[in-house]
Amino acid sequence: MGKTNHEHFLQWDLLTLSAAIKRKELSPVEVTQQLLQRIDAINAKLNAYITVFYEDALQAAVQTEKEIAVGHWKGPLHGIPIALKDVIYTKNARTTMGSEIYKDFIPDYDAGVVEKLKQAGAIIIGKLNTHQFAYGSTGDRSYFGAVKNPYDLTKITGGSSSGSGAAVAAALCYGALGTDTGGSIRIPATCCGIVGMKPTFGRVSKYGVYPLSWTMDHVGPMTRTVLDNAVLLNVLSGYDERDPYSERTKDEDFTRLIGQSIQGTVIGVPSSYYYDNLDPEVDSKVRNAVEIFKSLGARVRVIDVTNLETIFMAQRLTLSSEAFAVHKDTLEKFPEQYDREVKERLLRAERIKAHEYVLAQQQRHKAKHAFLRALSDVDVIVTPTLPILPPNIEQREIKMKDNTEPVLSTLVRLTSPTNFNGFPSLSIPCGFSESGLPIGLQLIGRPWDEANLYRFAYAFEREASLPNLI
Repeated sequence: MGKTNHEHFLQWDLLTLSAAIKRKELSPVEVTQQLLQRIDAINAKLNAYITVFYEDALQAAVQTEKEIAVGHWKGPLHGIPIALKDVIYTKNARTTMGSEIYKDFIPDYDAGVVEKLKQAGAIIIGKLNTHQFAYGSTGDRSYFGAVKNPYDLTKITGGSSSGSGAAVAAALCYGALGTDTGGSIRIPATCCGIVGMKPTFGRVSKYGVYPLSWTMDHVGPMTRTVLDNAVLLNVLSGYDERDPYSERTKDEDFTRLIGQSIQGTVIGVPSSYYYDNLDPEVDSKVRNAVEIFKSLGARVRVIDVTNLETIFMAQRLTLSSEAFAVHKDTLEKFPEQYDREVKERLLRAERIKAHEYVLAQQQRHKAKHAFLRALSDVDVIVTPTLPILPPNIEQREIKMKDNTEPVLSTLVRLTSPTNFNGFPSLSIPCGFSESGLPIGLQLIGRPWDEANLYRFAYAFEREASLPNLI
């Protein structure tokens, strides 16, 4: 494979690049070299990467080029640089959890999702910054410093998959993996103007992923386009006996409904909670998105999703309890090496009583039934992903109409319910504020119905024709 004049290939989406590599018009080595140069030039401003795998990535690129040259093409990820949130273990490569405690930690095995990426021929380009221990929705509490939003360096990227959001948006990788416990894929996807999927709980293995909440952690893809996202989920999904929460499901092609008309379908718009107390610009763009779905032939039905405030509080109590259980011993050994805000959040959970946790778990069944009832007469639920625009880095309160609310809880208010019940939820860009900040749209579906979410998301993406790169 020789040099090419495709000077703009770093701005391409994953599948456009994949097609050029398959046709041998582009060399994985050239792509990797140019991408590493771009990371060197831009990462200092954004702080998206903690570790960049210069030598290993180039070695992998050389190997993939040899394989493709002799016709051993493994699929659409072959030769594609992908980055990982730094709570996902990588064999013989630093995995920090955004913390001082693990700043030099070298796992001796790969996470299940990393194994899958490597088997598919992907090039692991590096590890991405994260809110410390993935416990925060802002992305500005890492031992390695805050991640900055590519659209405005004074704003948060959202967390906890903060580096993943920034790196994809700024073309510092062709796709990234994040984790989502209260919205940590969808929040940075929204803040950074990209596509982020929280799959059905149990769809993607968590083996080798540092836990935050055993019963609510999800791993998922973050990409520039809807189709890229579906292709990446194709590789990531599947049963893994090493993950006790992994579910056996049939093999699926998540791209199978993409391009199908949504004429005659029904979208559900909740009557309350999701559309309460929104920033006016968010409200306007999301309602405009609903009109776009109507223009494509979908009917709109106002629906009632019951007990959402109770579900939200049960999710928060569950998260607090399980996160403290994960960190109890480490907190006792290394209290000074935790970020103050993260440590305070963890320690507050000491006061939670056993019966409170048990009662919260009873709400989980109610949360599943509430959403199944709401989805019984509609194909998809459409909501804002975030009620607000990305706040400033370090900002911890925000004015909402007549009230001042905590930023941390406001950011997760619309994403947390489906972490609690495990339903698939996809965030896609739906416009920009007057100041140029991205706004996101959340699509919620039935369990194991990710392909249908991609169908609606792709139809909207194609009709709205929003830019997917800065």
